[in-house]
Amino acid sequence: MTPPSWPDMFRVFGRIGLMSFGGPAAQIAVMHRELVEHRPWLSEQTYLRALSLCMLLPGPEAMQLATYAGWRLRGVAGGLLGGLLFVVPGAVFIAALALLYAWYGQMPLVQTAFLGIKAAVIIVVFQALLKVSSKALHGRLGWALAFGSFIALFVLGLPFPLIILVAGAIGMLTRSPTPETEAANLPPAHSLRTLLIWGSLWAAPLLFLALIGDGFLLQLGLFFSKLAVVTFGGAYAVLAYMTQTVVQDFGWIETDQMIDALGLAETTPGPLILVTQFVGMLAGFAQSGPAGAMAAGLLALWVTFTPCFLWIFLAGPYLEALSEQPRIAGALRAITAAVVGVIANLSVWFALHVLFDRVGADGPLALPLPVWDSFNPMAAALTLLAAVLMLALKRGFVLTMVLLATLALILHAI
Repeated sequence: MTPPSWPDMFRVFGRIGLMSFGGPAAQIAVMHRELVEHRPWLSEQTYLRALSLCMLLPGPEAMQLATYAGWRLRGVAGGLLGGLLFVVPGAVFIAALALLYAWYGQMPLVQTAFLGIKAAVIIVVFQALLKVSSKALHGRLGWALAFGSFIALFVLGLPFPLIILVAGAIGMLTRSPTPETEAANLPPAHSLRTLLIWGSLWAAPLLFLALIGDGFLLQLGLFFSKLAVVTFGGAYAVLAYMTQTVVQDFGWIETDQMIDALGLAETTPGPLILVTQFVGMLAGFAQSGPAGAMAAGLLALWVTFTPCFLWIFLAGPYLEALSEQPRIAGALRAITAAVVGVIANLSVWFALHVLFDRVGADGPLALPLPVWDSFNPMAAALTLLAAVLMLALKRGFVLTMVLLATLALILHAI
């Protein structure tokens, strides 16, 4: 097939980026319609294998699928075009929202409106839990991994990367190996060159920050770099880990701000992991105002998405071989099952912090316990209404968010 022209590539991938609302499932559906159904750029089999590869890799699978599709059509330049057009529109929206939130987010009326947004976020995360669990939990091992990861996070407070590693190891050990398919016929120098180029690009700003001694930005860049390596199962899977680190360990933002960040990230196009940019900008704003916010936001974007290009350009040529490895597939299935428990932890954690004004931990365990007399009846009523709108009446998040924020303001005025 003749590769599509650059103007066509820009037009189609730009449309995908601007229409990429609604989370990974909706974004993957939009790409399928644009790249497989409406024009013969990718075959059905190629698209599905590419999706399987992207689910094997850390990072946002929809963004990596757009990168792979561009790479398949026009090489590295096409991959850069596809990936950047998927991320940049949402990043521009997030930058504007983060600055507005940093300036006006602590005003009483704004905080009242955000109570409605927080209520909708609880239901959004619960919906994600239902969707992932229906696809990921098969057999007793899957349920055991999900339950074990929930206990490990919610009760014991174990680190998220450790849970991912243990789940992947269990998945690999429970699958019998079969003869491998023939690997892509590429010289080792090709992979080494890709690793050196994109690894150097990933590390360059971190090395620069270490040289100039900017401790805050270096710490932020190193943390989000680590997050980029363990982001299996989508943004929801790492939100609890990110929240624990940026709120409790580093003290960059507060718990309410983290929940607000997720709510606003849900309203923009692009991958939900753009919440890292929002968090980075709030942390940077607290350090040194708007300039610090922009620097921290750009750094968060760089260390979140540069690894995505690395994974795709490194693994793309080996798609056929990787997709046939049973132990790799077993590791992915186990990690996905564990992610169900991780999202369950996030769902309960968010609900506690929205429904109660004060939540603490008791003893050596990480188990969060609410202060019962701090129960917020208005938050509970808004959450119940969000459940009715989104779960029973099947209304979208944006409409629900607007309705609840308006209702919260009316109740506050009354």
